[in-house]
Amino acid sequence: MEDFQTIAIFNYSHEIIVLKHILDQEEIHYFFENESTLAVAPFYSAALGGIKLKVHPNDFQAVQDILDDLNNNLRIV
Repeated sequence: MEDFQTIAIFNYSHEIIVLKHILDQEEIHYFFENESTLAVAPFYSAALGGIKLKVHPNDFQAVQDILDDLNNNLRIV
């Protein structure tokens, strides 16, 4: 886990639910730093620097593509 790098930061735990599902489907190794703490105390988000998505450098581009796809195809109707 020492080699894992931060690729994205989220403010609230509800923002990562869909992303976790996609990463699990793609069998990408990841972890969310501060996820448990902010699930219990969401107002600590700014103090802790948010929920950090950490991935292995080998998966960095694949995760970046997933994040770009989620951001570009988000449509609120």
